Amino acid sequence: MVMLPPQGYLEMVGLMSGATMVLTDSGGLQEETTALGVPCLTMRENTERPITVEQGTNTMVGRDPQAILNGVAEILRGEGKRGRVPEYWDGHAADRIAADLWQWLRAGAQ
Repeated sequence: MVMLPPQGYLEMVGLMSGATMVLTDSGGLQEETTALGVPCLTMRENTERPITVEQGTNTMVGRDPQAILNGVAEILRGEGKRGRVPEYWDGHAADRIAADLWQWLRAGAQ
């Protein structure tokens, strides 16, 4: 395990992409690890990003030291959550939004 000072976004994504796992209390990292397919243990009691738990690679372990250690051990044994990238996390959100806006604008012009 390596503890680092705050990193820039691109540096952090680069670090996460090569990580065995990520331990965090950050909501944003829960999403990034799911997108990268990297197991994530979130040391909080709740999340505003439940899709990362339901479909992704995120596991809520809370602040209990034993739960955190159990989660780490599970991942290191290769038994950690695999998850998947959720539907629509394909990098084409702007295309879908533009198509919907175009349809809406065309409907309004008629």
